[in-house]
Amino acid sequence: MTKLEELIERLCPDGVEYKTLGDVATISRGGNFQKKDFTEQGKPCIHYGQIYTRYGLFTDKTLTFINDECFAKQKYAEPNDIIMAVTSENIEDICKCVAWLGTEKVAVSGHSAIIHHSLDPKYLAYFFHSQHFFNQKRRLAHGTKVMEVTPDTLKSIQLPVPPLEVQREIVRILDNFTFLTTELAAELAAELAAELAARQKQYEYYRDLLLTFKPNESTILNERTNELELSGAIRWMKLGDIAKFTYGYTDKAKDFGNARFIRITDITEDGCLNSQGANYINLTADSKKYLLNYGDLLLARTGATYGKTLYFSSDIPAVYASFLIKITLDNNIISNRFYWHFSKSRLYWEQAEKLVSQGGQQQFNTNAVSRVNIPVPPLEVQQRIVGILDRFDTLCNDISSGLPAEIEMRQKQYEYYRDKLLTFKELKKEA
Repeated sequence: MTKLEELIERLCPDGVEYKTLGDVATISRGGNFQKKDFTEQGKPCIHYGQIYTRYGLFTDKTLTFINDECFAKQKYAEPNDIIMAVTSENIEDICKCVAWLGTEKVAVSGHSAIIHHSLDPKYLAYFFHSQHFFNQKRRLAHGTKVMEVTPDTLKSIQLPVPPLEVQREIVRILDNFTFLTTELAAELAAELAAELAARQKQYEYYRDLLLTFKPNESTILNERTNELELSGAIRWMKLGDIAKFTYGYTDKAKDFGNARFIRITDITEDGCLNSQGANYINLTADSKKYLLNYGDLLLARTGATYGKTLYFSSDIPAVYASFLIKITLDNNIISNRFYWHFSKSRLYWEQAEKLVSQGGQQQFNTNAVSRVNIPVPPLEVQQRIVGILDRFDTLCNDISSGLPAEIEMRQKQYEYYRDKLLTFKELKKEA
Protein backbone atom coordinates (compact mmCIF):
# COMPACT_ATOMS: atom_id res chain seq x y z
CA MET A 1 0.00 0.00 0.00
CA THR A 2 1.37 3.43 -0.96
CA LYS A 3 1.50 6.31 1.49
CA LEU A 4 -1.35 8.03 -0.37
CA GLU A 5 -3.50 4.90 -0.23
CA GLU A 6 -2.75 4.55 3.48
CA LEU A 7 -3.74 8.16 4.15
CA ILE A 8 -6.99 7.83 2.19
CA GLU A 9 -7.80 4.55 3.98
CA ARG A 10 -7.17 6.16 7.37
CA LEU A 11 -8.57 9.68 6.87
CA CYS A 12 -11.36 9.37 4.32
CA PRO A 13 -12.24 5.68 3.78
CA ASP A 14 -15.82 6.45 2.81
CA GLY A 15 -14.93 9.06 0.19
CA VAL A 16 -14.05 12.72 -0.13
CA GLU A 17 -16.44 15.61 0.19
CA TYR A 18 -16.93 17.69 -2.94
CA LYS A 19 -17.47 21.38 -2.30
CA THR A 20 -17.93 24.50 -4.37
CA LEU A 21 -15.06 26.92 -4.70
CA GLY A 22 -17.28 29.47 -3.00
CA ASP A 23 -17.39 27.20 0.09
CA VAL A 24 -13.59 27.12 0.50
CA ALA A 25 -12.48 30.46 -0.94
CA THR A 26 -13.26 34.13 -1.33
CA ILE A 27 -12.83 35.46 -4.84
CA SER A 28 -12.14 39.06 -5.76
CA ARG A 29 -11.05 41.01 -8.83
CA GLY A 30 -7.59 42.38 -9.48
CA GLY A 31 -6.57 46.02 -9.67
CA ASN A 32 -5.98 48.46 -12.49
CA PHE A 33 -2.26 48.88 -13.15
CA GLN A 34 -0.91 48.44 -16.70
CA LYS A 35 2.39 47.42 -18.29
CA LYS A 36 3.37 51.08 -18.63
CA ASP A 37 3.42 51.25 -14.81
CA PHE A 38 6.28 48.73 -14.52
CA THR A 39 9.47 49.95 -12.83
CA GLU A 40 12.95 48.50 -12.50
CA GLN A 41 12.52 48.14 -8.73
CA GLY A 42 9.71 48.56 -6.26
CA LYS A 43 6.76 46.53 -5.03
CA PRO A 44 6.04 43.10 -6.58
CA CYS A 45 3.23 42.77 -9.11
CA ILE A 46 1.78 40.18 -11.48
CA HIS A 47 0.08 41.24 -14.70
CA TYR A 48 -2.58 38.90 -16.05
CA GLY A 49 -0.83 38.63 -19.44
CA GLN A 50 2.26 37.21 -17.74
CA ILE A 51 0.27 34.29 -16.38
CA TYR A 52 -0.19 32.93 -19.91
CA THR A 53 3.45 33.09 -20.97
CA ARG A 54 5.87 33.84 -18.14
CA TYR A 55 4.76 31.83 -15.11
CA GLY A 56 4.30 28.16 -14.37
CA LEU A 57 1.93 26.71 -11.79
CA PHE A 58 3.71 28.35 -8.82
CA THR A 59 6.08 31.20 -8.12
CA ASP A 60 7.63 32.92 -5.10
CA LYS A 61 9.13 35.83 -7.09
CA THR A 62 7.59 38.31 -9.51
CA LEU A 63 9.07 39.29 -12.84
CA THR A 64 7.96 42.93 -12.59
CA PHE A 65 7.47 45.75 -10.09
CA ILE A 66 5.52 48.99 -9.61
CA ASN A 67 6.28 52.02 -7.47
CA ASP A 68 4.91 52.60 -3.96
CA GLU A 69 2.29 55.12 -5.07
CA CYS A 70 0.82 52.80 -7.72
CA PHE A 71 1.04 49.82 -5.35
CA ALA A 72 -1.01 51.60 -2.69
CA LYS A 73 -3.98 51.85 -5.08
CA GLN A 74 -4.07 48.17 -6.08
CA LYS A 75 -5.72 44.90 -5.12
CA TYR A 76 -3.43 42.31 -3.56
CA ALA A 77 -2.85 38.59 -3.37
CA GLU A 78 -1.63 37.29 -0.03
CA PRO A 79 0.91 34.45 0.31
CA ASN A 80 -0.64 31.12 -0.87
CA ASP A 81 -3.42 32.85 -2.84
CA ILE A 82 -4.18 31.78 -6.40
CA ILE A 83 -4.00 34.42 -9.14
CA MET A 84 -6.12 33.48 -12.15
CA ALA A 85 -6.37 35.17 -15.57
CA VAL A 86 -10.09 35.31 -16.36
CA THR A 87 -10.04 36.67 -19.93
CA SER A 88 -8.51 35.06 -22.97
CA GLU A 89 -8.92 34.60 -26.70
CA ASN A 90 -9.34 30.83 -26.37
CA ILE A 91 -10.87 28.26 -24.03
CA GLU A 92 -7.52 26.53 -23.44
CA ASP A 93 -5.85 29.54 -21.82
CA ILE A 94 -8.74 31.10 -19.95
CA CYS A 95 -8.50 30.53 -16.17
CA LYS A 96 -4.81 29.73 -16.33
CA CYS A 97 -3.43 30.48 -12.92
CA VAL A 98 -0.36 30.71 -10.72
CA ALA A 99 -0.09 30.06 -6.99
CA TRP A 100 1.68 32.93 -5.19
CA LEU A 101 4.16 31.33 -2.77
CA GLY A 102 6.06 34.49 -1.86
CA THR A 103 6.28 35.87 1.66
CA GLU A 104 4.68 39.28 1.01
CA LYS A 105 1.54 40.48 -0.65
CA VAL A 106 1.69 41.12 -4.40
CA ALA A 107 -0.30 43.56 -6.57
CA VAL A 108 -2.56 41.89 -9.14
CA SER A 109 -3.74 43.53 -12.38
CA GLY A 110 -7.20 43.65 -13.89
CA HIS A 111 -8.65 40.74 -15.90
CA SER A 112 -7.60 38.57 -12.95
CA ALA A 113 -9.27 36.84 -10.04
CA ILE A 114 -7.63 36.62 -6.62
CA ILE A 115 -8.62 33.39 -4.89
CA HIS A 116 -8.05 33.41 -1.13
CA HIS A 117 -8.63 29.88 0.19
CA SER A 118 -8.10 27.35 2.97
CA LEU A 119 -6.51 24.55 0.91
CA ASP A 120 -2.94 23.62 0.06
CA PRO A 121 -2.07 26.21 -2.61
CA LYS A 122 -0.24 23.75 -4.83
CA TYR A 123 -3.09 21.26 -4.59
CA LEU A 124 -5.53 23.93 -5.75
CA ALA A 125 -3.20 25.04 -8.57
CA TYR A 126 -2.89 21.46 -9.79
CA PHE A 127 -6.68 21.10 -9.69
CA PHE A 128 -7.13 24.27 -11.77
CA HIS A 129 -5.05 22.64 -14.50
CA SER A 130 -6.94 19.34 -14.44
CA GLN A 131 -9.45 17.98 -16.93
CA HIS A 132 -12.18 18.08 -14.29
CA PHE A 133 -11.76 21.84 -13.96
CA PHE A 134 -11.45 22.31 -17.73
CA ASN A 135 -14.83 20.67 -18.30
CA GLN A 136 -16.43 23.06 -15.82
CA LYS A 137 -14.79 26.27 -17.01
CA ARG A 138 -15.87 25.49 -20.57
CA ARG A 139 -19.50 25.79 -19.43
CA LEU A 140 -18.81 29.06 -17.58
CA ALA A 141 -16.86 30.91 -20.27
CA HIS A 142 -18.73 33.39 -22.43
CA GLY A 143 -17.78 35.72 -25.27
CA THR A 144 -16.60 35.31 -28.85
CA LYS A 145 -13.40 37.16 -29.74
CA VAL A 146 -12.58 37.66 -26.06
CA MET A 147 -13.75 35.01 -23.61
CA GLU A 148 -14.36 35.67 -19.93
CA VAL A 149 -15.14 33.78 -16.76
CA THR A 150 -16.37 36.13 -14.03
CA PRO A 151 -15.15 35.75 -10.43
CA ASP A 152 -18.75 35.26 -9.27
CA THR A 153 -19.32 32.30 -11.59
CA LEU A 154 -16.09 30.70 -10.38
CA LYS A 155 -17.78 30.20 -7.01
CA SER A 156 -19.88 27.40 -8.53
CA ILE A 157 -16.83 25.27 -9.46
CA GLN A 158 -17.03 21.83 -7.84
CA LEU A 159 -13.80 20.34 -6.46
CA PRO A 160 -12.79 17.46 -4.18
CA VAL A 161 -11.57 18.59 -0.76
CA PRO A 162 -9.67 15.76 0.92
CA PRO A 163 -7.92 16.27 4.28
CA LEU A 164 -4.82 18.49 4.19
CA GLU A 165 -2.50 15.51 4.69
CA VAL A 166 -3.94 13.90 1.56
CA GLN A 167 -3.65 17.17 -0.38
CA ARG A 168 0.01 17.51 0.58
CA GLU A 169 0.84 13.92 -0.37
CA ILE A 170 -0.78 14.45 -3.79
CA VAL A 171 1.28 17.63 -4.18
CA ARG A 172 4.45 15.74 -3.25
CA ILE A 173 3.73 13.06 -5.87
CA LEU A 174 2.89 15.58 -8.60
CA ASP A 175 5.91 17.75 -7.76
CA ASN A 176 8.17 14.72 -8.15
CA PHE A 177 6.45 13.70 -11.35
CA THR A 178 6.82 17.22 -12.73
CA PHE A 179 10.51 17.31 -11.79
CA LEU A 180 11.20 13.93 -13.35
CA THR A 181 9.28 14.88 -16.53
CA THR A 182 11.25 18.13 -16.81
CA GLU A 183 14.57 16.38 -16.17
CA LEU A 184 13.76 13.67 -18.68
CA ALA A 185 12.80 16.22 -21.30
CA ALA A 186 16.12 18.00 -20.76
CA GLU A 187 18.06 14.73 -21.04
CA LEU A 188 16.18 13.75 -24.17
CA ALA A 189 16.82 17.16 -25.68
CA ALA A 190 20.57 16.83 -25.03
CA GLU A 191 20.73 13.28 -26.40
CA LEU A 192 18.72 14.06 -29.50
CA ALA A 193 20.67 17.26 -30.14
CA ALA A 194 23.94 15.29 -30.05
CA GLU A 195 22.51 12.59 -32.31
CA LEU A 196 21.17 15.21 -34.71
CA ALA A 197 24.54 16.97 -34.87
CA ALA A 198 26.28 13.65 -35.64
CA ARG A 199 23.77 12.76 -38.37
CA GLN A 200 24.00 16.25 -39.84
CA LYS A 201 27.78 15.97 -40.06
CA GLN A 202 27.39 12.55 -41.68
CA TYR A 203 24.97 14.03 -44.23
CA GLU A 204 27.34 16.92 -44.98
CA TYR A 205 30.28 14.53 -45.40
CA TYR A 206 28.52 12.30 -47.93
CA ARG A 207 26.87 15.28 -49.65
CA ASP A 208 30.22 16.94 -50.33
CA LEU A 209 31.81 13.60 -51.20
CA LEU A 210 29.10 12.70 -53.69
CA LEU A 211 29.04 16.17 -55.23
CA THR A 212 32.79 16.49 -55.73
CA PHE A 213 33.80 15.36 -59.20
CA LYS A 214 36.89 15.14 -61.30
CA PRO A 215 36.62 16.39 -64.90
CA ASN A 216 34.84 13.94 -67.20
CA GLU A 217 33.82 11.49 -64.54
CA SER A 218 31.10 10.92 -62.00
CA THR A 219 31.20 8.91 -58.81
CA ILE A 220 28.47 7.23 -56.85
CA LEU A 221 28.46 5.50 -53.50
CA ASN A 222 28.21 1.73 -53.69
CA GLU A 223 25.78 0.97 -50.88
CA ARG A 224 26.90 -2.65 -50.62
CA THR A 225 30.61 -1.89 -50.19
CA ASN A 226 30.20 1.68 -48.86
CA GLU A 227 32.82 2.80 -51.38
CA LEU A 228 32.75 5.32 -54.21
CA GLU A 229 32.85 4.01 -57.76
CA LEU A 230 32.87 5.58 -61.20
CA SER A 231 29.46 5.96 -62.79
CA GLY A 232 29.67 7.73 -66.14
CA ALA A 233 30.70 11.09 -67.44
CA ILE A 234 29.48 14.41 -66.14
CA ARG A 235 29.01 17.86 -67.62
CA TRP A 236 29.93 21.11 -65.91
CA MET A 237 27.25 23.65 -66.71
CA LYS A 238 26.36 27.21 -65.78
CA LEU A 239 23.07 27.48 -63.92
CA GLY A 240 21.98 30.20 -66.33
CA ASP A 241 22.24 27.71 -69.24
CA ILE A 242 19.83 25.21 -67.70
CA ALA A 243 17.44 27.40 -65.70
CA LYS A 244 15.01 30.29 -65.92
CA PHE A 245 14.63 32.83 -63.13
CA THR A 246 11.51 34.64 -61.94
CA TYR A 247 11.44 37.35 -59.30
CA GLY A 248 8.68 37.13 -56.71
CA TYR A 249 5.49 39.07 -56.03
CA THR A 250 5.28 42.37 -54.13
CA ASP A 251 2.52 42.65 -51.54
CA LYS A 252 2.02 43.40 -47.85
CA ALA A 253 1.97 40.30 -45.68
CA LYS A 254 -1.09 39.76 -43.47
CA ASP A 255 -1.98 37.60 -40.47
CA PHE A 256 -4.78 35.96 -42.44
CA GLY A 257 -5.45 35.16 -46.09
CA ASN A 258 -6.10 32.29 -48.49
CA ALA A 259 -2.44 31.75 -49.48
CA ARG A 260 0.77 31.64 -47.52
CA PHE A 261 3.19 34.44 -48.41
CA ILE A 262 6.72 33.04 -48.38
CA ARG A 263 9.54 35.48 -47.64
CA ILE A 264 13.31 35.08 -47.33
CA THR A 265 12.97 34.73 -43.55
CA ASP A 266 10.79 31.65 -44.08
CA ILE A 267 13.73 29.59 -45.39
CA THR A 268 15.47 27.64 -42.63
CA GLU A 269 19.19 26.94 -42.45
CA ASP A 270 18.46 23.49 -43.87
CA GLY A 271 16.60 24.85 -46.89
CA CYS A 272 13.14 23.96 -45.61
CA LEU A 273 10.00 26.01 -45.01
CA ASN A 274 9.77 27.50 -41.53
CA SER A 275 6.57 26.34 -39.83
CA GLN A 276 6.59 29.28 -37.38
CA GLY A 277 5.48 32.86 -37.93
CA ALA A 278 3.58 32.26 -41.18
CA ASN A 279 2.17 35.24 -43.07
CA TYR A 280 -0.54 35.31 -45.73
CA ILE A 281 -2.07 37.25 -48.64
CA ASN A 282 -5.36 37.05 -50.47
CA LEU A 283 -5.03 35.64 -53.97
CA THR A 284 -5.72 37.92 -56.93
CA ALA A 285 -5.42 37.49 -60.67
CA ASP A 286 -1.86 38.89 -60.47
CA SER A 287 -0.68 36.95 -57.42
CA LYS A 288 -1.94 33.64 -58.81
CA LYS A 289 0.89 33.85 -61.37
CA TYR A 290 3.30 33.34 -58.47
CA LEU A 291 1.64 30.28 -56.94
CA LEU A 292 4.08 27.49 -56.15
CA ASN A 293 3.90 23.82 -57.07
CA TYR A 294 5.30 20.94 -55.06
CA GLY A 295 9.05 20.66 -55.68
CA ASP A 296 9.61 24.25 -56.80
CA LEU A 297 12.91 25.93 -55.88
CA LEU A 298 13.16 29.36 -54.29
CA LEU A 299 16.40 31.29 -53.85
CA ALA A 300 16.97 34.07 -51.29
CA ARG A 301 18.61 36.85 -53.24
CA THR A 302 19.50 39.48 -50.67
CA GLY A 303 20.66 40.19 -47.14
CA ALA A 304 22.20 37.81 -44.63
CA THR A 305 20.18 34.87 -45.98
CA TYR A 306 21.36 35.24 -49.59
CA GLY A 307 21.97 32.00 -51.45
CA LYS A 308 19.76 29.77 -49.29
CA THR A 309 17.51 27.62 -51.43
CA LEU A 310 14.09 26.26 -50.45
CA TYR A 311 12.68 23.03 -51.85
CA PHE A 312 8.94 23.63 -51.57
CA SER A 313 7.51 20.36 -50.25
CA SER A 314 3.95 21.36 -49.42
CA ASP A 315 0.56 21.27 -51.11
CA ILE A 316 -0.72 24.44 -49.41
CA PRO A 317 -1.48 27.47 -51.63
CA ALA A 318 1.62 29.64 -51.42
CA VAL A 319 2.99 32.71 -53.19
CA TYR A 320 6.65 33.77 -53.07
CA ALA A 321 7.70 37.32 -52.22
CA SER A 322 9.81 39.74 -54.24
CA PHE A 323 13.12 39.10 -52.48
CA LEU A 324 12.96 35.49 -53.65
CA ILE A 325 13.83 34.07 -57.05
CA LYS A 326 12.05 31.02 -58.42
CA ILE A 327 14.50 28.73 -60.22
CA THR A 328 12.90 26.72 -63.02
CA LEU A 329 15.32 24.02 -64.13
CA ASP A 330 15.41 22.03 -67.35
CA ASN A 331 14.42 18.70 -65.82
CA ASN A 332 15.63 16.84 -68.90
CA ILE A 333 19.10 17.79 -67.72
CA ILE A 334 18.96 18.19 -63.93
CA SER A 335 16.43 17.33 -61.23
CA ASN A 336 15.17 19.88 -58.71
CA ARG A 337 16.04 17.65 -55.77
CA PHE A 338 19.61 17.12 -57.01
CA TYR A 339 20.08 20.87 -57.36
CA TRP A 340 18.65 21.45 -53.86
CA HIS A 341 21.21 19.13 -52.30
CA PHE A 342 23.92 20.78 -54.40
CA SER A 343 22.80 24.24 -53.14
CA LYS A 344 23.78 23.20 -49.61
CA SER A 345 27.21 21.85 -50.60
CA ARG A 346 30.64 23.29 -49.96
CA LEU A 347 31.22 23.63 -53.73
CA TYR A 348 28.10 25.78 -54.14
CA TRP A 349 28.89 28.08 -51.24
CA GLU A 350 32.51 28.60 -52.29
CA GLN A 351 31.10 30.03 -55.52
CA ALA A 352 28.24 31.98 -53.92
CA GLU A 353 30.60 33.83 -51.58
CA LYS A 354 32.69 34.97 -54.57
CA LEU A 355 29.74 35.94 -56.79
CA VAL A 356 27.60 37.87 -54.28
CA SER A 357 27.85 41.66 -54.47
CA GLN A 358 29.61 43.11 -51.43
CA GLY A 359 28.56 46.77 -51.67
CA GLY A 360 25.92 47.71 -49.08
CA GLN A 361 23.35 44.95 -48.67
CA GLN A 362 24.54 41.70 -50.18
CA GLN A 363 22.84 40.86 -53.45
CA PHE A 364 22.74 37.45 -55.11
CA ASN A 365 20.71 38.40 -58.16
CA THR A 366 20.08 36.49 -61.37
CA ASN A 367 23.26 37.83 -62.93
CA ALA A 368 25.30 36.31 -60.12
CA VAL A 369 23.43 33.05 -59.59
CA SER A 370 23.37 32.28 -63.33
CA ARG A 371 27.18 32.02 -63.22
CA VAL A 372 27.24 29.20 -60.66
CA ASN A 373 29.00 26.11 -62.07
CA ILE A 374 27.15 22.86 -61.47
CA PRO A 375 28.39 19.29 -62.00
CA VAL A 376 25.64 17.53 -63.94
CA PRO A 377 25.92 13.73 -64.00
CA PRO A 378 23.43 11.59 -65.95
CA LEU A 379 19.89 11.71 -64.57
CA GLU A 380 20.07 8.14 -63.29
CA VAL A 381 23.20 9.02 -61.32
CA GLN A 382 21.49 12.13 -59.96
CA GLN A 383 18.62 9.94 -58.84
CA ARG A 384 20.94 7.59 -56.97
CA ILE A 385 22.75 10.48 -55.28
CA VAL A 386 19.43 12.06 -54.29
CA GLY A 387 18.24 8.73 -52.88
CA ILE A 388 21.30 8.46 -50.62
CA LEU A 389 21.19 12.07 -49.43
CA ASP A 390 17.43 12.03 -48.93
CA ARG A 391 17.77 9.11 -46.54
CA PHE A 392 20.24 11.10 -44.44
CA ASP A 393 17.94 14.13 -44.61
CA THR A 394 14.92 12.05 -43.55
CA LEU A 395 16.86 10.60 -40.63
CA CYS A 396 17.78 14.10 -39.44
CA ASN A 397 14.14 15.20 -39.71
CA ASP A 398 12.96 12.12 -37.84
CA ILE A 399 15.36 12.90 -35.02
CA SER A 400 14.24 16.55 -34.97
CA SER A 401 10.57 15.53 -34.70
CA GLY A 402 11.34 12.79 -32.17
CA LEU A 403 11.90 15.19 -29.29
CA PRO A 404 8.56 17.03 -29.46
CA ALA A 405 6.76 13.71 -29.86
CA GLU A 406 8.53 12.21 -26.83
CA ILE A 407 7.88 15.28 -24.70
CA GLU A 408 4.22 15.31 -25.73
CA MET A 409 3.91 11.65 -24.72
CA ARG A 410 5.46 12.39 -21.32
CA GLN A 411 3.15 15.39 -20.86
CA LYS A 412 0.09 13.26 -21.62
CA GLN A 413 1.32 10.66 -19.15
CA TYR A 414 1.72 13.36 -16.51
CA GLU A 415 -1.77 14.75 -17.21
CA TYR A 416 -3.28 11.26 -16.93
CA TYR A 417 -1.77 10.64 -13.48
CA ARG A 418 -2.54 14.18 -12.31
CA ASP A 419 -6.23 13.79 -13.18
CA LYS A 420 -6.29 10.31 -11.64
CA LEU A 421 -4.79 11.60 -8.37
CA LEU A 422 -7.35 14.42 -8.27
CA THR A 423 -10.32 12.12 -8.73
CA PHE A 424 -11.89 10.69 -5.57
CA LYS A 425 -14.83 8.62 -4.52
CA GLU A 426 -17.39 11.19 -3.47
CA LEU A 427 -18.57 11.05 0.14
CA LYS A 428 -22.30 10.37 0.23
CA LYS A 429 -24.12 12.92 2.32
CA GLU A 430 -26.62 11.66 4.85
CA ALA A 431 -30.22 12.44 4.04
